[in-house]
Amino acid sequence: MNRTKKFIKNTFATALYQIVLMLSGFILPKIILSFYGSEVNGLVTSVTQFINYFTLVEAGLSGAAIYALYKPLAENDYKTISGIVVATKKFYNISGTIFSVFVIILAFIYPMFVTAERLSYLDVVFLVSIIGINGTIDFFVLGKYRALLTADQKQYMISLGSLGYCILNTALIAIFAFCGFNIVIARLAAVAAILFRSGILAIYCKKHYGYLDYNQPPIIKALDKRWDALLLQILGVVHTGAPVVLATVLVSLKDVSVYSIYNMVMNGINSVLGIFTTGLGSGFGDLIARKEKKALQNAYGEFEFLYYLLLSFVYSVTMVQIMPFINLYTQGMDDINYNQPLLGVLFVINGYLYNLKTPQGMLVISAGMYKETKKQTITQAALAIIMGALLGRKYGIAGIMMGMCISNLYRDIDLLFFIPKHVTGLPMASSLKNIGVSFGCAFITCTIGLQLPLVTHSVMDWIINSIIICCVAIASLLVFSLIFRRKQLVRCKNRLLNVFKK
Repeated sequence: MNRTKKFIKNTFATALYQIVLMLSGFILPKIILSFYGSEVNGLVTSVTQFINYFTLVEAGLSGAAIYALYKPLAENDYKTISGIVVATKKFYNISGTIFSVFVIILAFIYPMFVTAERLSYLDVVFLVSIIGINGTIDFFVLGKYRALLTADQKQYMISLGSLGYCILNTALIAIFAFCGFNIVIARLAAVAAILFRSGILAIYCKKHYGYLDYNQPPIIKALDKRWDALLLQILGVVHTGAPVVLATVLVSLKDVSVYSIYNMVMNGINSVLGIFTTGLGSGFGDLIARKEKKALQNAYGEFEFLYYLLLSFVYSVTMVQIMPFINLYTQGMDDINYNQPLLGVLFVINGYLYNLKTPQGMLVISAGMYKETKKQTITQAALAIIMGALLGRKYGIAGIMMGMCISNLYRDIDLLFFIPKHVTGLPMASSLKNIGVSFGCAFITCTIGLQLPLVTHSVMDWIINSIIICCVAIASLLVFSLIFRRKQLVRCKNRLLNVFKK
């Protein structure tokens, strides 16, 4: 199967999964808020994020294993593939044991520092433990398979397995909530979903990678980049988790719930964007491993142009429609004020800045350049924590998000210089023009959209208004692209037509 076919399969499977994930992301918080309240919703969000930090014991294994597998997979070197998978399994087992110990410690310590009126000390202990089970199963079962499937550009299997997990997880929690069970029992029942996903992927890999020999000696050296990959992994966890941790420390659990609702919208947006990037990193990694520089330049240039147009479209529409959505979603929830327009603006700006570096960040991972970007990664993480803490102390969640914006802006600028020089060899001016068109389109769409006399009283009103804003966004994208990037637009159109023909 060539790269184009794999890309198509990955894209469709990911699109299906991300749509379901986005719907689940809207449904589950609504259920928890309705049946258990803002405090429990904030508690679940906080605990989940603390446990996500423990995944750092993976020590960059996934990224290092994926990079190490590119070349032997391209050369069908089964012996080397087996050795790398065996080494990956060994380290995941060690990491899984450490992770489990951390979860147990957190389960008994966390309730001492956080008070939840509707849950007892033991309830919180069990809730933390149950949420941690998902991560434990990931370490001991899924880690090695996920790395192999990703490197082999078969993320569609991961997406399909995760699709089944998402549906089953949402259904179980909803059923138990409607039946009146407390949150601990509902989350315990949902553990069956993660077991389902693990079984599906294990069966597939054993069938399609029958050549794997687990008696091969582990090739430990192939994973040398794991410590450098760890820093990039830390960065990802910091940006997804630092706001929750800082909010838990600086404000209340109800404020954490407010953060989680706005972040839920951003997760939905990232799900949409993820549809168009899944599998591309492995494709670029394959080109780099084969040293096909010209093909890499052409593919990356077109991807960056299209991705920035998509970024402009998605976030400009979100900027106009986020507050009407939040107000509709939180109707009847009056235990804390969810209507905070400044917070909405900051979340959208932060999301745009965070995703602005996606094309360049993808190439850092594809090229395995973890060590070369170590200092910049540390600086970004430090900015996120320090600025988030300083501004959060004074301005609450809004201040924390300001800190995230500063951190992301720094990394955007850094990668704009790094990638052309060390990976693609393309002129930086091309990226700057793409960003300029993206920003210009977003600015025009937001300006027009916010001036339109749109009123939102119902979900149907919101959908109709969103369609109107989407039309404005598409018009601005076409006008700006035709004026400033006509050649790139024509090349991308031709490539997309070829992809759909295939």
